[in-house]
Amino acid sequence: MTVKAARMSCITPNIYAKVPDGGWGWIVAFAFFFIEALTYGIIKSFGVFFTDLVESFDETNSRISWIISICVFVLTFTAPLSTVLSNRFGHRMIVMLGGVLISTGMVAGSFARTVVEMYLSIGIVSGFGYCLAFLPTVTILSQYFDKKRSLVTAVASTGECFAVFSFAPAITAFKEHFGWRNALLFVGLLQLGIIACGSLLRPIIVKTQEEVKVSPAEEQRETKYMLENEQTRTSIDSIDSGVEVTTSPSNKHRDARLELKSEEEPKEITKVLIEASSIPNKEPKIQLLDFSVMKDYSFICYALFGLFATLGFFAPSLYIIPLSMSLGIDKDRSAYILSAMAIAEVFGRISAGWVLNRKPIRKIYIELICVILLDLALFAFPFAYEFWGLMMCSIFFGFMLGTVAGTHIPMLAEDDVVGIEKMSSAAGVYIFVQSLSGLAGPPLAGMLVDTTKNYRSAFYSCAAGMLLAAVFLSLVRPCKKVLCQSRKQPADETVSEPLHDIPDDFIEADLGKSEDSVRGCDSMA
Repeated sequence: MTVKAARMSCITPNIYAKVPDGGWGWIVAFAFFFIEALTYGIIKSFGVFFTDLVESFDETNSRISWIISICVFVLTFTAPLSTVLSNRFGHRMIVMLGGVLISTGMVAGSFARTVVEMYLSIGIVSGFGYCLAFLPTVTILSQYFDKKRSLVTAVASTGECFAVFSFAPAITAFKEHFGWRNALLFVGLLQLGIIACGSLLRPIIVKTQEEVKVSPAEEQRETKYMLENEQTRTSIDSIDSGVEVTTSPSNKHRDARLELKSEEEPKEITKVLIEASSIPNKEPKIQLLDFSVMKDYSFICYALFGLFATLGFFAPSLYIIPLSMSLGIDKDRSAYILSAMAIAEVFGRISAGWVLNRKPIRKIYIELICVILLDLALFAFPFAYEFWGLMMCSIFFGFMLGTVAGTHIPMLAEDDVVGIEKMSSAAGVYIFVQSLSGLAGPPLAGMLVDTTKNYRSAFYSCAAGMLLAAVFLSLVRPCKKVLCQSRKQPADETVSEPLHDIPDDFIEADLGKSEDSVRGCDSMA
């Protein structure tokens, strides 16, 4: 019984009356930490193989950059498919499948003889696996937390930072002794750990209470209003979001009986009233992918922010080692620069999570400030000409990157963007939009490097993209405020005119659906 019960407890969903803000969510956060380390941590550490691949395949910087570029493109382009599959088959199974694909692609890449084979193995196979492993994990983690969501997600996402800090020197030392192919093979086998982490992702179901408890005073008030309406020969029934009023002469003969019966069973009448007005007859059908978020102008601006910000996410970690080596810094010290960037990113993620977890605070403005500072860090790289200059720029960039990278996806769950109800679909569409810059970013930087013969030019392209990202991020909240005002105005006109003679306490339950439509807008005030 104990073995079977333990096994079933890890398979069956967790059912809560409200978002737990903990519980099994801590295990999910633990799994997300290692999945981050074995996905984005490896992608950011891939720069240690850059010069080896250029020499081994005798290719240009731009063509080698396409390996990571294709990987990031497939990761982001297939995000909607990952959302559909995880909603259909469950997050656990899809993440475990992603772990198999990631490891298979990396192991196959270690035996590649041409750069095209690297495009297929690491770019396409592993890239698709990265998407299947990462997106469902961050989605289910957001479902386990509400008040602590920003802080927990930021801390758990530091897995990629610790991975870069530890993997960059370790892989560099490993490939110096055993060659880059054996090092890549080792990385592929290590990524099988994603399968074990995926098995810990228990699904969560949040069920609201079906029966609403009403105090005795409220019960008597509701019963009184029902009796008054019956005595005036008016029957009020709630139909969806409207109110239907019918008049019946036969109600005269039922007045006395109803008054007697209501004294004995007031709870039953109140229960019928509440059920008719606030409890839906059918559960809504779950959509595998909700593209209605594309009608939200605030989300469109946020997606464009992600599109241009992606230009600055991956190229610096890919080109920082070649830039340092071009300045005469040896390989070992160059790897430490990348490690310092990763450690600073840890503090950036934790700091951003702590700040965003404080209330009241407008989180979208905090993220905008972080994006502007991140852009300044990118502009600072070309002005560094020696080891300590690059080290300071890397630390500043890493800290600011952590504040943005750890919060830009969980920010979708905030009312300023789309809200937690549409988080899953919005995340799929958002990462899909990022695919274009994920594909074009590293090759664009590589093309500039090949043209100018200077690795500094790669950082200029990243800074220009981040500047455009800041512009679109600044438009998110104004677009949301305009949308909320357009929704509130017709709702107010509908409510105020026909119902002004009915007591406020009585119509409160019947207007629940109208209030829900603008609840997200109320938080904008």
